[in-house]
Amino acid sequence: MQAEISFVHLFLEASILVQLVMLTLLIFSIVCWAMIFQRRKVLTSATQQLKAFEDKFWSGADLSKLYSEISAKKQIQGIESLFVSGFKEYARLRKSNISNPQIIVDGTHRAMRVALSREVDSLETHLPFMATVGSISPYIGLFGTVWGIMNSFIALGAVKQATLAMVAPGIAEALIATAMGLFAAIPAVMAYNRFSHKVEKLENSYGNFMEEFSSILQRQTAAEPLA
Repeated sequence: MQAEISFVHLFLEASILVQLVMLTLLIFSIVCWAMIFQRRKVLTSATQQLKAFEDKFWSGADLSKLYSEISAKKQIQGIESLFVSGFKEYARLRKSNISNPQIIVDGTHRAMRVALSREVDSLETHLPFMATVGSISPYIGLFGTVWGIMNSFIALGAVKQATLAMVAPGIAEALIATAMGLFAAIPAVMAYNRFSHKVEKLENSYGNFMEEFSSILQRQTAAEPLA
C-alpha cells in the first residue's frame, strides 16, 4: 500500500471548489511575499535616509544650502520631503507681506503636516492587504476543508461497506486547504505587525523633527526682521 500521496495528486483529486480555494490561497501567499520583500526594502531605506538626514541637519549645515541640495534631487521622499515642504513654505511666506511671525510659523507647520500625512500613506502601502490576508486566509482555508470533508462523507454514505482507506484521501485533500490558509496567514500577520511598528517609529521620528524644525524657524523668524 502506498502511504505517501503527493501534494499535486491531492490537489488534482480535490473538488473544483476546493481547488479554487487552494489556488486563491496560493495567489494570496505569493502576492503577500512579494509585498513583504518590497515593504522591507522601502522601510529599511526610509530608516537609513532618516538617520543620514538627521546627521546632516544637526551638524549645523546651512538650511538654505541644504534645501538647494535636496531640491536638486529627482525624487524627494521621506523626511527630506517634510524639510523641503516646510522650508519652501517658510521662504514663500517670508517674502510675502505678512507681518505676523506666528502666521509664518503656522503656515510652515501646516505644509509639513500635509507632507507628513503623504509620507505615512506611502509607507503604509500594501499593509492593509497584508492585514486582510492575515485575517481571512484561515477562514477561506477552513471553508475549503469543511467543503472537502462534507463531500468525502457524502461519497462514503453512498457505498455499502466503508473503510478508512476510502475516506482518508478526501479528508487529506480537504485538510491541505486549512494548511495553505495558515501558510498564507502567518507570514502576513507577522509582517503586518512588524512593518506597522516600523511605520509608527518613522512617523514619530518625522513628527519630532517637524516640531523641532518649526521651533528653529520660529526662533529664526523672531530674530530676523521681516522683509
